[in-house]
Parts: sequence; structure tokens; C-alpha cells
Amino acid sequence: MTKSALQVARAAYAPKLPKALQGAVAIAEGEKTQSVADQAEIEKLFPNTYGMPLLTFESAKEQADLPQVNVGVILSGGQAPGGHNVISGIYDGLKKLNQANKIYGFLGGPGGLVDNEYMELTDEIIDEYRNTGGFDIIGSGRTKLEEEWQFDKGAENCKALDINAIVIIGGDDSNTNACVLAEYYLQKGNGIQVVGCPKTIDGDLKNEMIETSFGFDTACKVYSELIGNIMRDANSAKKYWHFIKLMGRSASHIGLECALQTQPNACIISEEVEQKAQTLGEVVDDLAKVIAKRAANGEDFGVALIPEGLVEFIPEMKTLIAELNDLLAEGTDKAETFQALRKSERLAWVAKHITPESAEVFTSLPEGIATQLTLDRDPHGNVQVSKIETEKLLIEMVEKRLKKMNKAGEYVGKFSAQNHFFGYEGRCAAPSNFDADYCYSLGYTASVLLSEGKSGYMSSVRNTTAPAEEWIAGGVPVTMMMNMEKRHGHMKPVIQKALVELDGKPFKAFAAKRDEWAVKTSFVYPGPIQYFGPTEVCDPTTKTLEIEQA
Repeated sequence: MTKSALQVARAAYAPKLPKALQGAVAIAEGEKTQSVADQAEIEKLFPNTYGMPLLTFESAKEQADLPQVNVGVILSGGQAPGGHNVISGIYDGLKKLNQANKIYGFLGGPGGLVDNEYMELTDEIIDEYRNTGGFDIIGSGRTKLEEEWQFDKGAENCKALDINAIVIIGGDDSNTNACVLAEYYLQKGNGIQVVGCPKTIDGDLKNEMIETSFGFDTACKVYSELIGNIMRDANSAKKYWHFIKLMGRSASHIGLECALQTQPNACIISEEVEQKAQTLGEVVDDLAKVIAKRAANGEDFGVALIPEGLVEFIPEMKTLIAELNDLLAEGTDKAETFQALRKSERLAWVAKHITPESAEVFTSLPEGIATQLTLDRDPHGNVQVSKIETEKLLIEMVEKRLKKMNKAGEYVGKFSAQNHFFGYEGRCAAPSNFDADYCYSLGYTASVLLSEGKSGYMSSVRNTTAPAEEWIAGGVPVTMMMNMEKRHGHMKPVIQKALVELDGKPFKAFAAKRDEWAVKTSFVYPGPIQYFGPTEVCDPTTKTLEIEQA
């Protein structure tokens, strides 16, 4: 593999570890836990992994002799910066605890466990990937481990390789599956442990014990650099409004963090839109008012940040989408009638077959978006909301609203817009120093949990705004994070998603400043991630964590 000068320099970077992981490790058990909600149902489903205690690692005088453990590692779901360092941490931790330990990587995600596609990881392989972005060391995938035949096949494949432990590195759904797998293997008594590591750039896997998911820091720094570049361009040309959609379908953590880093003129927070029960028209009106205010000051330019999943948080849009899913459900008479119509007739037909309230919303949408809502279905027959070009939808609707305001005699200036979507740009970036350290610590923590025979736990590293040596490593039972939610028509146990808390410190810090940022050109240009230099430049974590733990 040809390496850039930066990669060569980064390969030599030694990630920092919490003090408790730097030598011999002892485990202190805390209080027994319970799930965040639906305690009786979760306990019934997870009799072997429910109520386990929190674990905290402490420095020990000498390391106890630990049996050999062979571990299979799985990268699950979308990429996030730092995944390679999680695997490096697992590898180094296992080898330090017992040189005979082996680590295997299942290829292409959870499907590799079921299909028995794997590779043994060695010093030579691991050293190629230290402190690099991406998941290409073993690849990732979105196969869900949900059915018993998958569990049994995975166990069979593990036994053939003498693997007695699995680490699943993924988001909330992947770690839910990890817990289900841990419970199943404990019930079967086959001796295979399962531990999870918290990954997602969206930031929606967080709680009291998981302060942040890995990759969020790096991705937000990458997006903030790009936003800052666009802000500099906007402030130079002074003629464009830039509408920037950011990843985060289920929560607006990325948008909020990037706003705190860059100070845009507008940033929509989906959770606030939902709480206020705002209509799409009201969201558009708010943006138009900001644009008009800046125009009155002679500034026909600006930057607005848009969360990817916005439309699912607008109550009237959510209702419309549900009605469209029912109306156009595959195999129904109405769906067949719709398909038989000419394309020019379809939108009018749909408007007649949904409620008047939804029809009013549907007919107010730009034709391209309305058509997209009727055509793009996922395998479950639902609208693929993530593919809706929300930033283009808002640009078109804001333009129409500004024209109405102009006709009514209000000065709105000259509105010209550019649209952007930042998503894949941040998922495989070289991890920041924070993520390089945090991910390595998460992996090292997983190696200790496995060596100590633990299963059904997730690696936890806390106190993350302090220097890395002061971080607190340990394990949190996955069942502690669970509640019951309806998925595909059935109630299932899942890790509770963490949404932006509107009474939380980070949102309040943003809300206190956004009116000022709306009118003033208060742009901040963060620049690229710094890997070498003063600690205050290279090692800070997110604004979100800094504000939460201040």
C-alpha cells in the first residue's frame, strides 16, 4: 500500500490510554443495572444479561493469569473514523494480556460471521492500518443478526476456528443485535462471549455511560472545515445562500455540533421542529425571515444547515408519508391502479386518495419532490426519506415565499442559492487525535472485558474532556440502554436512540446565540484537523462534550 507523508507520520502516533489500562488491570463492580424503560419486558427477554453491574477498571499491582481467548471482530453498518484503531486496541490489549491470544476479522460485516468469511489479523496487517480512516481492513456490512439460524451458523463457524469471543463494532441497532447474540449464546451454554463498541458519526448512541460514539468528533471536524470553507467563499463573493444538508437521519447532533463550531446564519434542529409541531410552511417562513433580515442589511448571502432527516420530524410530513405508504403498499388494488396511470396523471390521483390535510401538503411540494415521494420505495414498501433532497426542497420553497413577500412590499434582496450534502466526506477521514485515542481505548477495554469472561457488555470510556490518562474505562451492560419500540409492526427490544435534548446545555448554548448569528456575519472558519502541534490545537474534542461537561 502506497502511503502519503501524513500516513507515514500518523503510523508512528502512539494513542494515549487511560491510566488504568497502562499496566495490570483489576475490575471493580458497581451497582446492578436496569433498562432505561420497559424493565419487566426487557428482563424477561434477557434473563442472563439483565441487571448485570457496571464495571470500572482500576490499576492493579500485578496482572492475574488469564486464559487464552481467540476473538472474532466484526465492523457493522456505516463507516466511522477510528474503526481501525478500535481493532488495533483490541489486538494490542489481547496480545499484552496473553501472547497466545488470536484475533480474526470477519469480512464484510456481520454476514462474514454467518458465511464464514474471515482472515487472521497479524502484526503486519494491524500496523498497516493504525491511525487510518475507513473500515477497509476487513470491510463492513449491514446484515442484521436477528434469526436463530444465523446465531447457530455463527457459533458453528467460531467453534471451527476455536473462537470463543466476538466483538461487534457498530451503532445502536448493531449493539442491540450484539446483546441478543450474547443472550442467545449464554442460553445455549456454548461458551462464546459477545461484547460491543459504540460507533456512529450521527452521535445518537450516547447516554450516561457512553459519552460519545466514536467517529462523531472527526466527522464533525471534517464537515465544519468544509462549512467554514463555504462560509469564507460566501463572505468573499457575497451573492449566494448556501443550503447545506448534513448527515443525521434520526437526530440532529451533527448539525448542532457544526453550528457550534462555525456559527451559521441558520441551523434547523429537527427535534425542535417536532416539539413545536411546525409545518413545512413554518420552517420555510423562518428561513425566509432570516434571509430578508440579512438582505435589509445589504447582505444577500448566508449559510443554512439542514439535518438529513428533517422531513420525518415535521408532523404533517410524517402523516403524509404514512398515508402514502398505506396508499401505495405493494400488492394492493390502489397501488396497481397508480402504476397503470400515465406519469402526468399520478400526482393528481394521489392527492384525491389521501386526506384533505395531507393533500394540501402534498400539492404544496415541488413536483420533483412529490414525485419522489410516490416512486422511491424501500424493500418494506416505505418511502426512502433519506433520499429526499431536503436542501433543494427548502431552496425552492423559500424562493417562492420570498417572491410573495416581495409582492407584498417587503424588501427581500436578491436570493440566489447553492445546495450541498456532506455525508460520505466525513465517514472515512483519518481520525482526529481524540478519536484515535478514544477508539484505541475502547478496543483495549473490549480486550479486558473478554479476557475477564464478560458478555453482553459494551466498552465504555468516560471523563473524555479530561486528559486521556484520566479517562475512566469499563463496561456497561447493553440491556441498561434498552427499551421496547415498534419495528416493522412488532414490539422489539432496542437501544434507545439519543436525540438532541432541547433542555440540554449544548442546545441552549446554540439557542442563546442563533438570533445574533442570523443577522450578523459571525462565521468561524475552523480549518483542517490538526494532528501535530500544541495540545489545545490538536486534542480538543467536540463543542458538545465541552459544554456538557463544563
